[in-house]
Amino acid sequence: MSDLFEAKSQEERLKHAPLADRIRPDSFQDFVGQEHIIGEGKMLRQVIEGDEVPSMILWGPPGSGKTTLGRIIAAMTKSAFVLFHAVTSGVGELRRVIQTAEERQKLYGKRTILFVDEIHRWNKAQQDALLPYVENGTLTLIGATTENPSFEVVSPLLSRCRVFTLNKLSPENIHTIIERALKDNSRGLGRLGVRVSAPTIDYLSRAADGDARVALNALELSVRAAEKRKSADITKEAINEALQVTHLKYDKGGEEHYNIISALHKSLRGSDADAALYWLGRMLEAGEDPLYVARRLVRFASEDIGLADPHALPLAVAGYEAAHFIGMPECNVVLAEVTAYLARARKSNALYEAYGKVQDDIKEYGSLPVPLHIRNAPTQLMKDIGYGQGYKYNPDYVKRDEEVDQEYLPDELKSKKYLAE
Repeated sequence: MSDLFEAKSQEERLKHAPLADRIRPDSFQDFVGQEHIIGEGKMLRQVIEGDEVPSMILWGPPGSGKTTLGRIIAAMTKSAFVLFHAVTSGVGELRRVIQTAEERQKLYGKRTILFVDEIHRWNKAQQDALLPYVENGTLTLIGATTENPSFEVVSPLLSRCRVFTLNKLSPENIHTIIERALKDNSRGLGRLGVRVSAPTIDYLSRAADGDARVALNALELSVRAAEKRKSADITKEAINEALQVTHLKYDKGGEEHYNIISALHKSLRGSDADAALYWLGRMLEAGEDPLYVARRLVRFASEDIGLADPHALPLAVAGYEAAHFIGMPECNVVLAEVTAYLARARKSNALYEAYGKVQDDIKEYGSLPVPLHIRNAPTQLMKDIGYGQGYKYNPDYVKRDEEVDQEYLPDELKSKKYLAE
């Protein structure tokens, strides 16, 4: 009777759950994207299929499949699987999970996998509470986060986990997910006879910016609105409305996104601080991730300024860290300061060009051997075969005010100059 009630309860929950939850796959066969970590023969897939799941952190943007991957593990593992949300679950609940896991291990020798969604929302004390139980094997931790685990997960816990990075889903991935939702008669929208044109699906696939949940929520909202109009047709206009105003102002995954970041970059390169500030504002006010902008400024500091102003890179990195610490809207003036400085700084792409030449030579010559005279010789055998022989110790020459005539590149690249004088 209990099992029947549980089944009915699950069926009722799914009936009223959001579309994104209803069609969530529970096997690799239906999982879309992330082939680089769960494709056929990939390590993560192998350990999951072999039910040898290690403690791990799944790091990726919203809607990329972190929670879905957790559900697949839950369906495939023989271990007890506990789903935990860092926002709604506190330390008291965690203690009860740990106590049950210890009893389960002691009495039945059965492992417990704890899936913590949005683990970055736990503070240091909460994360530290997990540490001894992950360390002694009472719990296998799977943490899901949209934030860089290097900053958001405490080092002792992070060192005991393998980090797997999930990529933003491609428009093609989103397209596949939307079509599946439209055709699924039992859990999706198939039974409703909804009609969505191919161009509209393409538009939604791009506008969702790699987030399957955004795409499915917009689709479901559009379908509900169409039902009230007694129409089966879902238009691009309806999708636009469902995606809300932010997507109309600034399509973070579409052409306008790349146009505006290009405008910022070229304004910086052209030393036009006013234009650079304008394009910065266009992104931030439309809801762009400030850390994305900060990363582009860090790259610009080396690529287009480099050694012409060595202060540019430390300032850009400091701007990234400040933006990370305080977030929007307060970090807007921080990024404005960095932007204005980079725009006004002297420009040089010498480092960028030099490294490009290095890449070309590595492709052409492959792994050239290190010259014997600049190799380290920690053993007698290495000394006997010539390691370090003839090396000129620069400080000795400096003391004598003499120049050192010594080659540091492989013979094939002797005296090669990458960086312009």
